[in-house]
Amino acid sequence: MKKAILAMTLTAMTAAAGPAAAADLQRGPYSAAPIDMRVYNWAGFYAGANVGYDWGKITNSALEPTGFAGGLQAGYNFQSGQFVFGAETDIQATSASDTFAAFKFSNPWFGTVRGRAGYALNNVLFYGTLGVAYGDIKGELPGVTEDKMHLGWTGGLGMEVGLTPNWSAKVEYLYMDLNNRVYSITGLPNGYEANMLRFGVNYHF
Repeated sequence: MKKAILAMTLTAMTAAAGPAAAADLQRGPYSAAPIDMRVYNWAGFYAGANVGYDWGKITNSALEPTGFAGGLQAGYNFQSGQFVFGAETDIQATSASDTFAAFKFSNPWFGTVRGRAGYALNNVLFYGTLGVAYGDIKGELPGVTEDKMHLGWTGGLGMEVGLTPNWSAKVEYLYMDLNNRVYSITGLPNGYEANMLRFGVNYHF
């Protein structure tokens, strides 16, 4: 009799767990795995903000602009198993500048459009990123200012951690190369090669 009651109880619990697991599969960036482990879902749109520090060099010069940076980013992820890939764009304002002799060069702002590909260990995502960079380089002499838009490329590595179903935090390193253009104040082709370390948060829709 006890065995029959135990069997009936186990059957009832299994039947009740089925609908609950199915309901969990419909909710949020988390979904329920068959063995009741929760799996983070990286797929979908996201947007957020970041802050960091840039250090670099104006090519064909002794100038090495450095400074703080901050901006906004947005992107979209696709996910297949543990593989995550997608695209991201960002726009940044920076204080990176340097002065040598009478010359001053700065990089007031820049933006990027990049692809991302990574591998997720549940709520921890390791990724690489590569794409196009663009931005303003300003050269100055006393009484003379020369602004030019530059186009180049950027690439780097990052780690993002899912903190809740909708919020994540990331740390990211990027290298950026804004190609040379000739500046009349120097008579030389000048560009900007920069390293960036930044921290950010994203909201996943």
